[in-house]
Amino acid sequence: MLQQLRDFFRPPPPPKLAAVPDGTRYYAIGDIHGRLDLYKALIDAIEGEIAAAPTLDHRIIVLGDLVDRGPDSAGVVERTRAWQQTRNVRVLAGNHEEMFLAAFEKPDALRHFLKHGGRETVMSYGLSSRQLSEMSLEEIFAILPQIVSQDTRDYIAGFDTMIRAGDYVFVHAGVDPSRPLGEQRRSDLLWIRDRFLSHEGPLEKVVVHGHTIFEHVMDCGNRIGIDTGAFRSGVLTALVLEGDQRRILQARVSDAGHVEVFQGDRAR
Repeated sequence: MLQQLRDFFRPPPPPKLAAVPDGTRYYAIGDIHGRLDLYKALIDAIEGEIAAAPTLDHRIIVLGDLVDRGPDSAGVVERTRAWQQTRNVRVLAGNHEEMFLAAFEKPDALRHFLKHGGRETVMSYGLSSRQLSEMSLEEIFAILPQIVSQDTRDYIAGFDTMIRAGDYVFVHAGVDPSRPLGEQRRSDLLWIRDRFLSHEGPLEKVVVHGHTIFEHVMDCGNRIGIDTGAFRSGVLTALVLEGDQRRILQARVSDAGHVEVFQGDRAR
């Protein structure tokens, strides 16, 4: 009887922490938006960590929005392709990749793309600001397939929309809380915002996402937002997951104008 009373009043065990599979380490990189300088610094830091832990299975996930707004979208795309030749790197499609590909289909989509950061992307593929300003929409539409190869477009079109790992799922924008993960719509995975961000209840897995800019990494329990607005803040974030542990790496532009990488032990 005494033991039963002890069992009755014993506090429940703490909830199990979300984890990735044993023996793996995941690096999830937030929205890059053409900031090749920050991206290269983060890659160098990740490569250094990989070299120091050769027995782990390292997996890298880029959460989408490689292009637009920042100065070197073309460079970011090509650096990612090169990295995939040496590491297990998977890339998620973001809404800006979707707008980029749509810009090749009709002038109205190109107009929308140019208004939302696409101008910088087009310039990164070889047009100067002056050339772009002097061209009509129809002229830009005609030249775009000439400066961005079909091979590049096919590569971007092949990006994933969702990646699962243990108790986590990685997407660009978020998920529809009312649908199981297996029934998510592509439009929500790339574009959702308010219905996902305002959801406070549990989700099928902890969702790691970008798309919505926060000043700090936002760990809300059911989701972790890691878009720290690299194109305007000068801060590019990677979330590092190993077992049930989480930490962050950030490439930042210092006050002296140099790119440096900092490490933190947790998200806010």
